[in-house]
Amino acid sequence: MRDYTRTFLLLVLAVSGLFSTSYAQGYRIEATIKGMGDSSFVIGHYNRNATLFVPKDTAKADATGKVVFEGKTALPGGLYVILFPGNQKMIELIYSGKETNFSLEADTADVNTSIKITGSKENDLFYGYRKELAKGSKEIEALGKQSTPEAQARIRTIQEGFGTYRKKLLSENTGSFTAQLLKMSADPEIPAAPKLANGKTDSMWVFNYYKAHYWDAFDFSDPRIVNTPFLEPKMERYFKNLVVQVPDSIIKDADLIVKKVSANKDLKSWTVFYITNQYENPKTVGTEAVWVHMANKYYLSGEMGVGEDVKKRVAEKVATMKDLLVNKTFPALTLTDPAGKKVSVQAIDANYTVLFFFAPSCGHCKEASPVLKAFYDKNKANGIKVMAISTEHNVEEWKTFVKTYHLEGLLNGYDALNQIDFNRKFDVVTTPTIYILDKNKKIIARKMPVEQIEDFLNYYQNKMARKL
Repeated sequence: MRDYTRTFLLLVLAVSGLFSTSYAQGYRIEATIKGMGDSSFVIGHYNRNATLFVPKDTAKADATGKVVFEGKTALPGGLYVILFPGNQKMIELIYSGKETNFSLEADTADVNTSIKITGSKENDLFYGYRKELAKGSKEIEALGKQSTPEAQARIRTIQEGFGTYRKKLLSENTGSFTAQLLKMSADPEIPAAPKLANGKTDSMWVFNYYKAHYWDAFDFSDPRIVNTPFLEPKMERYFKNLVVQVPDSIIKDADLIVKKVSANKDLKSWTVFYITNQYENPKTVGTEAVWVHMANKYYLSGEMGVGEDVKKRVAEKVATMKDLLVNKTFPALTLTDPAGKKVSVQAIDANYTVLFFFAPSCGHCKEASPVLKAFYDKNKANGIKVMAISTEHNVEEWKTFVKTYHLEGLLNGYDALNQIDFNRKFDVVTTPTIYILDKNKKIIARKMPVEQIEDFLNYYQNKMARKL
């Protein structure tokens, strides 16, 4: 695949060095880990998800397995991890930023059940909760192998008992960081939904309640929540599953989320970057308009405070994309065909036109071309035409490509005067790049795999038929 430099990746520079606030100066965490004498350990915290780990300190255990992490500089609060040698095992710890001096003991044979904490109420709560959860889960797993009514009744009793335990723990420890994390990791509780006139539960009410209360457990003014594994998965789930994937809906929710996190400057920077980055090359057709909105509102406006060089590059990208969004009329494009005649996209008489931007030297284009030809042969009788457009300027390679992949029956175009910047003019960042146009040359889809063209057009035509 031919891949050109992506403009927006430069914005990564704008969100580096984030999230370092804490509550107290200095720290001392002592761990005695049976069976790990003379071993080296690393302590650090999560960063927005479970795969990003930020190391903060390293230390070596003595012959008894005692290791001390100690420093005079403040550690940021968050959910921490002590990594064992080889990263094969770990111990999770709550570090609130308030309890800065505590100790623990654990046995490598079973770290989670053997762990004992001294000097940290947060970790007493955390491991007490985990032990209670593990105990109930173990019994439920055993009961699940039985199919008797008694076993099912016992499972319900265990689940209800744990629910009562959890509510009590949360209500009695409302100011603790542990309680905050437990709430963040769970879904919002939904009260009994009202009934519809037919007696069925109002599922839309359930959905709307769930979405409205999705972020209730997140205190976005607390910088510690970034140093946990919950934020990014929650954000991904929200935009993927709870937001209707049309630009207007996404933009409304994006602005709402940015407003929620605005009290924390660093978190706001990451949130804006995260949302913007999801929609530069989105998985859902037609949602690039979200990227344009985010770029205009937050970056080009100066609200995010990016450098002039970054702002210039984003502005160039916006200038390219604003006329190439779904529902926009495709810009004028005139090329030369293999016979040396002019061929214009706007002059193509077809119910639907597929534009296939390719590079003759592109390996993926070579794989996609037979699929494109098969699509055309199957659908050409339905008023569908395909124009294959070379983005490179070697005429012999272009003609050879057309002949090799039997594309003579398609419309073929070439920039004979070498005047078109396909990247800037038509957002051809990678090849192949596909646009689908309706009869009036309005863009109805862009940048989808060639294998999906037929399914998309079937769906689109059915949708249009239902509107008639």
